[in-house]
Amino acid sequence: MSEKFHAELKTLRKDMIDMAGFSRNMLCDALNALTTEDIEAAQEIASRKKHIQEATIDLEERIYQLIALYQPMAKDMREIACMLKIITSAERIGRYGKDIANMVKHLKGQPDFVQPLPIMHMAGLVIGMIDDVMHAFETESIETIKEMSRRDDTVDSLWHSMFRETLTFMMENPKTITRGTYYIMVARYLERSGDHACKMAENVHYMVTGKRIEVK
Repeated sequence: MSEKFHAELKTLRKDMIDMAGFSRNMLCDALNALTTEDIEAAQEIASRKKHIQEATIDLEERIYQLIALYQPMAKDMREIACMLKIITSAERIGRYGKDIANMVKHLKGQPDFVQPLPIMHMAGLVIGMIDDVMHAFETESIETIKEMSRRDDTVDSLWHSMFRETLTFMMENPKTITRGTYYIMVARYLERSGDHACKMAENVHYMVTGKRIEVK
C-alpha cells in the first residue's frame, strides 16, 4: 500500500479520535450542566450538535474516498471499518449529550428528591468505558477493554435500580414527577451510551486481533 495512503489514514485516524473525544466531552459537560442547572452552559453544549453532524459527514466521506482510491485489505480494511463504526457510536453519544443539555431548562428550580440519585456515579462509569475504548483504539491494545462486559453489567444494574428508586420518589412526592421523569431519561441515555461503548469495544477487538467477540 502506498505511503500516501498510510499518511491519509494516519490523518483520518487522528481526526476521528478528536471527533470521538468531542462527543465524549459533550456528554460529560451536559451532565455537569445538569447537576448545576446551568442553563447558559447547557445551551452552549446543545449548540455543539452542528459540529458533530459536520464532522460525521466529513469523516465518512473521506473514508469512502480512501476505500475507493486504494481498495485496502486485511488489517488496513479492519481499521477503516472500525473507524466507521466508532464514528456512528460517537455521534450517538454526542446527541445524547445534546438531549441531556436540552433538559436543563426544564429542571431549573424543580423540587428535588430527599436524597440524590447516583447519576454522576453512573456517568463516571460510562465515561470511563468510552475513554478505555478510545485508548484501546489509539494503542491497538485490548487490555483496557477486557472487562467491558462486566462493566456494562454494572451500568445496567444501576439503570434498573435508579429507575425503581426514581419511581418510588415520584410516588411519595408527586411534586418531583417532572425531575424524576427527566432523570429516568438521563439514566437511560447513559445506559445506551454504555452499550455504544461496548459496540466500539467489539470493533476495536476485531481491528486488533481479527477475531470477533460479543460484549453483552
